[in-house]
Amino acid sequence: MVTATKDWTDKRIENIVGNLLRTGVLISALVVLLGAAIYLARHGFSHPDYHSFHGVPVELRGLRGILAQAADLQSRGIIQLGLLLLVATPVARVAFSVWGFAEERDWMYVTFTLIVLGILLYSLFGSGMVF
Repeated sequence: MVTATKDWTDKRIENIVGNLLRTGVLISALVVLLGAAIYLARHGFSHPDYHSFHGVPVELRGLRGILAQAADLQSRGIIQLGLLLLVATPVARVAFSVWGFAEERDWMYVTFTLIVLGILLYSLFGSGMVF
């Protein structure tokens, strides 16, 4: 009888984590590129105004606003969504690592990785910036 521990070797987990990171970066790059193409198609010939600073619009400072803008095919919302996906990629990697270490029954690494995941999630959600 094969146990779950033998199926999940370090090499297999490393391969999955590597693929997860590559896929996350590739998807986020494609989303940002799509947003940039839409932005250039709509605003490519306009002249920028560098005399006054305009920060990020209020609707793009939270997850709901970003998703709504991206759903409406607004270029800035799509770009912001791509950047959120880029930030979410290493967080997903750490979350998967918790699961992988638990499958290997390596409880010390599960504990350390959960601490890292908690710090990452607190830095994202504790500041109130994402939502």
